[in-house]
Amino acid sequence: MKSLAPIMTAIALVAPAFSQNAEQLMDRARISATLQNADLQGEIDGPKGDTDVSLFLRGKDIQIALGNGQQRFHMRLGDDQYDLFEIINNKTMRFPDSKLQQPLAGSDLTYEDLAFRFLYWPNPKLEGSERVGTRDCWKIRVDNPGRKGAYALAYVWVDKEYGAFMKVEGFDRSGRRIKRFQVSDVMKIGDGKWTLQKMKVSTMNGDRAVSNSNLKFDKPKPGGTR
Repeated sequence: MKSLAPIMTAIALVAPAFSQNAEQLMDRARISATLQNADLQGEIDGPKGDTDVSLFLRGKDIQIALGNGQQRFHMRLGDDQYDLFEIINNKTMRFPDSKLQQPLAGSDLTYEDLAFRFLYWPNPKLEGSERVGTRDCWKIRVDNPGRKGAYALAYVWVDKEYGAFMKVEGFDRSGRRIKRFQVSDVMKIGDGKWTLQKMKVSTMNGDRAVSNSNLKFDKPKPGGTR
């Protein structure tokens, strides 16, 4: 059987029927973001300096390590819930849901941001086509099915060619824009898949950016070790 990657790329580029299926578009974005068979190593560049970050992503089972493993977290994702745990002395301890909204290493990224939770919200709605910088993207709306986390809804812009998300804007329950994720660089990870390499994360007050941080990743290596 031939690889499906070239076929999926061609469909994303030229087939109107595929472009109308928001769930398939979000599925491609999830594949690009979660890297089923690879881990990501990089750093968060925030107001308080650089912090090493490692993501071990296996679909809805995610581990986060900060500062060369000095802090380790385990996140399990469900359709309407977050289960977030901290690993201390090889023991897994649960902590309050409010931890989801706390900044990582003093940056503009929170724990729920780094888990890309919004990519898993059900019933996405395609709202049209827009450009993000020089890229043609599909604009998709996703609504939070639960009450946990900072966001009530998010808009996700998915690159028509790469399938990776290029921008996300998150809104709180009063309809106020509170976070913007803007991808500036993507990288190819094989088999026709692309994922983010560098992303600017801005804490927003409506249309104004209050503060900014950068999330940068190196070329991923095959996963399986932790």
